[in-house]
Amino acid sequence: MDESGGSGQPRSGTDGSAKPHAGPPARTTDHTPPHPHDNGTRPTTDQPAEATDAAPQPAPDAGPAKDTPAPETADAGPGTPAGAADTTNTPDAEHTAEAPTPDTAQHADVTRQPGQKPEDAADHHRTLAHSGTAPKNPPPTSPQPRGGLLMGRPFGVPVFVAPSWFLVAALITWVFGGQLERVLPDLGAARYLVSLFFAVAFYASVLVHELAHTVAALRFKLPVRRIQLQFFGGVSEIEKEAETPGREFVLAFVGPLLSLVLAGLFYLAMQPVEPGTVPGVLLAGLMISNLIVAAFNLLPGLPLDGGRMLRAVVWKITGKPMSGTIAAAWVGRALAVCVLIGLPLLTQSGALGSSAEDNVGMDTVMDALLAAILAAIIWTGAGNSLRMARLREHLPELRARTLTRRAVPVETDTPLSEALRRANDAGARALVVVDPEGTPLSLVREAAIVGVPEHRRPWVAVSGLAQDLTDGMRVSAELAGEDLLDALRATPATEYLVVEETGEIYGVLSAADVERAFVKAMARPS
Repeated sequence: MDESGGSGQPRSGTDGSAKPHAGPPARTTDHTPPHPHDNGTRPTTDQPAEATDAAPQPAPDAGPAKDTPAPETADAGPGTPAGAADTTNTPDAEHTAEAPTPDTAQHADVTRQPGQKPEDAADHHRTLAHSGTAPKNPPPTSPQPRGGLLMGRPFGVPVFVAPSWFLVAALITWVFGGQLERVLPDLGAARYLVSLFFAVAFYASVLVHELAHTVAALRFKLPVRRIQLQFFGGVSEIEKEAETPGREFVLAFVGPLLSLVLAGLFYLAMQPVEPGTVPGVLLAGLMISNLIVAAFNLLPGLPLDGGRMLRAVVWKITGKPMSGTIAAAWVGRALAVCVLIGLPLLTQSGALGSSAEDNVGMDTVMDALLAAILAAIIWTGAGNSLRMARLREHLPELRARTLTRRAVPVETDTPLSEALRRANDAGARALVVVDPEGTPLSLVREAAIVGVPEHRRPWVAVSGLAQDLTDGMRVSAELAGEDLLDALRATPATEYLVVEETGEIYGVLSAADVERAFVKAMARPS
């Protein structure tokens, strides 16, 4: 794993002297089945007639070259991994594509390791030459999160209002307006304006709750991607996990604490106000709603804040964050079942304040629907928390050095057929365009190679298929885990040049390879 790859000096014209090219170390235990994104076939000495006769060919590279298999990956759908974003929820009252078919004529020079299946041995010699069918999925990119309507950037964090908020705001306006009709019958139709004001004020309280999480995260140097107000509350998307259980506990607790403080402030504001008036009813409603938000979020199950607090406690006791996540997630699932069954029963029994005789008809249906939505949110959030914890546990396995493809340097005017021949001889799966001094200029895109028919390759220069290198497309071979994903998200591309600390070329990293390894890490059991 510590073997370094570097680029030899490229040949100039027909000069046959060149340093041997070293790339990622060969792995003899990695038996990865063919994948459509590989777009390569096994080494073969059979070249098209045009590749040898139609165009002058530079001399082959000097020095031995060893074959390097494709990195161990798993199939994935389109899209670059978005990283492990941590979300703090505030629920409230909250390719297929055909794999290249092996050509039986290309199996002659494939050697098999002891105990190795023939097809596995063949995969150890996959190269870039003779690319097969083009990928049916577009190159993965890093999509920017869309959160709805941007409302502002407090503390530099964007706050979005999701379209679903308007639905719940309309629902609150209707329900609270009906209650105002009984409490303040003289308001008439104006009660819906008062009710709309209550809905906006309530979600302003939810925003304060989420800002508490955000400020704590920023205090602990944890980046916050965004805050989103949505159906049943809000979400603070924190991109990294707290480093200690104590910080995790504080990060989770500050949200319900701020809701309790708001409830206390609204209670104090009620004291000089006459009950039965519009200000009195609004202040009472906001006090009660913030108490409900605080109490609900203190329930000890993920994805609620109380679940994160429980996770921190178990993490502190066991020393294992994964153990805390598992415990809090299963408690969260148990809570989901309790909400689904218990909330309608409590409503029907009159324990929530209304008489049992009144809780019939449409009210019963609404209570059951509300319970089902809350239970689904909690159950899904608990499952997502487990998946994200599993991902974080395996993220260190994503290493640029082990996922990098072996590459050969070629000059700008090198015919594609000759470049592919050199890659085939070296067991490489990537091409780096360099200047006469060996400085990398661009990367030949794999998708572009696939689009050139074999009979055209002797007349197509590699420079016409290459993408110029930018600073963000050069990544260190030492990057791993979240640091690697952050680097790729910062500069979306299909291929990246991987370099050593000395600046030498180590190889080329394909975003598709990282994506498949990312999905495989998520699917692997803890």
